[in-house]
Amino acid sequence: MTLYEELKWRGLIKDVAGEDLEEKLNNQKITFYWGTDPTADSLHIGHYSSLITAKRLAKAGHHPILLVGGATGLIGDPRPTAEREIISKEKIQENFDGIKKQVSTILEGKAEIVNNYDWMKDYTYLEFLRDIGKYINVNYMLAKDIISRRLETGITYAEFSYTLLQGYDFLHLYREKNCILQAAGSDQWGNITTGIEMIKKIEGKEAYGFTMPLILDSNGNKFGKSEGNALWLDINKTSSYELYQYLINSDDTKVEEYLKVYTFLNKEEIDKIMKEHNEKPHLRLAQEKLAQEFITDLHGKEEYQNAKQISEALFKNDIKNLSEEQISQAFKGVPRFKLGENKTIIEILTETKIASSRREAREFLSNNAITLNGETINDENYLIDNNKKYNIIRKGKKKYFVLER
Repeated sequence: MTLYEELKWRGLIKDVAGEDLEEKLNNQKITFYWGTDPTADSLHIGHYSSLITAKRLAKAGHHPILLVGGATGLIGDPRPTAEREIISKEKIQENFDGIKKQVSTILEGKAEIVNNYDWMKDYTYLEFLRDIGKYINVNYMLAKDIISRRLETGITYAEFSYTLLQGYDFLHLYREKNCILQAAGSDQWGNITTGIEMIKKIEGKEAYGFTMPLILDSNGNKFGKSEGNALWLDINKTSSYELYQYLINSDDTKVEEYLKVYTFLNKEEIDKIMKEHNEKPHLRLAQEKLAQEFITDLHGKEEYQNAKQISEALFKNDIKNLSEEQISQAFKGVPRFKLGENKTIIEILTETKIASSRREAREFLSNNAITLNGETINDENYLIDNNKKYNIIRKGKKKYFVLER
């Protein structure tokens, strides 16, 4: 397959601007950009499809620019329902630094990273209106989907103007970097076309754009902070084990799509994996391969192996062989209690409300429903040693509790 055919096969091209974009991507070496506003100090899995796409284009010889919107981030692009919260300049800079480091690592140092605050900070309002505003008709802006959807509930002038700022970014990069292509998620189509319109009217030149479909979970929700299901690319915010658990539990209806979008496996490899998966879906072979490729590419082979080891240990209730760091990752978000002095198991079960009473605690113990660090405990007077940093209690099959020293 050509590069363009591969992008289409992977489902990475939705809307296209520019009739000969296919020829440009297949037969020339061009400069392209993808942008994000620094609303957090890390990108998340929703951004990763765009980063992986940028990496594919870079591997094909095209030059990637990542624009982190230090200026546009101060305004915030229009959301479907309400205006974004204002972020301080100091926080924007902190977030910019975090994203810059992250993207440099993911794209192996091949991406040129720019900040639109650098060219907007000294641009006066009057100059911007004269140089840019006069070329874009208000009716053209009102027709943009994200703007038209907000007209009934109300949209501020700042949000309304956002498309001009992002359009100017494209014009600036076209002039300064010979950047002729913008790629982004499908929710950015209106902003992409505004930039193309500026380049056409002001420079008299043609520019290109394409959007990628937004990647959704099995419930049809976006991967993003505002959706409440963010999985961060920063390993200190979302561990490899958490990523592994999410990916290994991917819905069968989504896993082939994720393999195409998030991995560099070719068509023959993915077809083979899906054939084996469909023959034995209970083994979750496709999900395992997805987790392996995703985590290895993002954090390295050792992190994938570590995440898999934790998962297998929990499945076998073999907690005693996990390191303290692995336990910390595995039980993030699990109820935690301070152990303090040595106490008996029945005291712990009742004091922490794991059991509602001593009577219920005895029932749990006698029915082999309680394990401590993977070992079944029946003796209500069993003394829990506080020399360990963590002691893990499991009630039944799935409910865990952490006792911290």
